[in-house]
Amino acid sequence: MAQQYGKVYLVGSGPGDPELMTLKARRLLDTADVIIFDQLPGEKILASMPEAAEKIDAGKHAGDHTLTQSEINDAIVEKAKEGKIVVRLKGGDPYMFGRGGEEAEELVKAGIEFEIVPGITSALAATAYAGIPVTHRDHASMVTFITGHEDPTKEETALDWKTLAAFGGTIVIFMGVKMLERNMGELMRYGKNPKTPVAMVERGTRPDQRVTIGTVETIAKISKDAGVKAPALTVIGDVVKLHEILGSQI
Repeated sequence: MAQQYGKVYLVGSGPGDPELMTLKARRLLDTADVIIFDQLPGEKILASMPEAAEKIDAGKHAGDHTLTQSEINDAIVEKAKEGKIVVRLKGGDPYMFGRGGEEAEELVKAGIEFEIVPGITSALAATAYAGIPVTHRDHASMVTFITGHEDPTKEETALDWKTLAAFGGTIVIFMGVKMLERNMGELMRYGKNPKTPVAMVERGTRPDQRVTIGTVETIAKISKDAGVKAPALTVIGDVVKLHEILGSQI
């Protein structure tokens, strides 16, 4: 008789506001046998996890990892092989710099059924709450999302800073607090206007969300002086100017 495995749901919890979770994400969270979570969903969502579920803290907050990615993969596979319904709860969207693709590959290798449950990415939600539309007919017709924290084992960056510096639209950088000074330096080195507006959006969509404004040449110092900490998005482009107009309406 063939072994009966459970099923894994790679669930995006959204940007942090519990009301921005999808109905499907909420239903699966409430009915899971096992929840493997990190800290990015935020305190309110984590506090709402059902008591009956087995909970495994994967850590992953501001560089502090309780489990390595390999250990997380192993835990997901192990619990599914026990016949459990497993929710791998992730902040934002599983496939938007969330390593969901890597976890899905491991499940395919192990022959375990899985399903992706998309979540609202902070790149759209946190910026909206900050009064910064990432596109606007008068300011930006393009937007690009990049990671400010690449795989540390890479010998060279995969980011093309020359192309990014010439990019005429909005740039949104995930996980870029630690490397903020370097990233802004790379943009200026390749010709980005130092006066280009920049916003740092901390703890997006949560009650303690904070927005810090500067320019490509000043934001590193301003953020350091203000004590900006992860999780935070870096938003670069003329759309940042709209924060002053629209931010007060949120």
